[in-house]
Amino acid sequence: MPSSVTQRQIARTVLTERGIARFVELRNAGVTAATMSRMERDGEVLRLARGLYQLPDAQLDASHSLAEVAKRAPKAVICLVSALAFHSLTDQLPGQIWLAIGRKDWPPKLEAPAVRIVRFTDSLLNDSVETHIIEGVPVRVFGIAKTIADCFRYRNKIGLSVAIEGLQEALRQRRATPGEIANQAERGGVGSVIRPYLEALTANG
Repeated sequence: MPSSVTQRQIARTVLTERGIARFVELRNAGVTAATMSRMERDGEVLRLARGLYQLPDAQLDASHSLAEVAKRAPKAVICLVSALAFHSLTDQLPGQIWLAIGRKDWPPKLEAPAVRIVRFTDSLLNDSVETHIIEGVPVRVFGIAKTIADCFRYRNKIGLSVAIEGLQEALRQRRATPGEIANQAERGGVGSVIRPYLEALTANG
C-alpha cells in the first residue's frame, strides 16, 4: 500500500515540523483519518486529545501543556498563575491552565489538560501579549508586568498571596520595573490596590 506509506511519511514530516498537529492540518497535507488511526495503533504517533497528535519521541518542553492548549485555542492567552509559572515567578504548579479569552468568545472544549477560563475585555486581552514558540507551537502569554497586575485584579480567584509572591519575584529578579507594573495596574484598574505593596517592596531595596 504505497499511498499509506507516503501518508505516514507526510504525517511524520508535519509532526516533526510543528511539534503538535491538529488533524485538520494533517488532513490538509493529504493524510486520512484511517492512516492516523493505524499510526496510533502501531505506536508511530501519540494522540494527545481528540484530533491532536504528536510523535512519541518528541522532546517535551516543561510547558508542553501550554502548547497543547494553544494548538486548540490559538487566540486565547495564557494568564494569571499559569503565566506566573511560565515566567518562573512562582513555585505554584497550577493544576489547571489559566486561559484568558474575550467577553464573547466561545470557550475551547478540551478533554485535557484542565483549563480555567477568565474573560477579559478586548482592550485588556490584546495588551502586552507575547508569543513564545513551545514545541513548534506559537503560544500567547501575557507579559510579566501585565501578569502581575492581572493577578491583583483577580486576587479573589487566585489568592492575594500568589499575587504578592509574583510581584516580589518580578522585582527581585528585575524582570519588570516598579513603573511598568504600576502602569499596567492603572490600565487594569488596580493601581490603588497594588501601590502599597509596590511601595513597601521598593522601600526595602
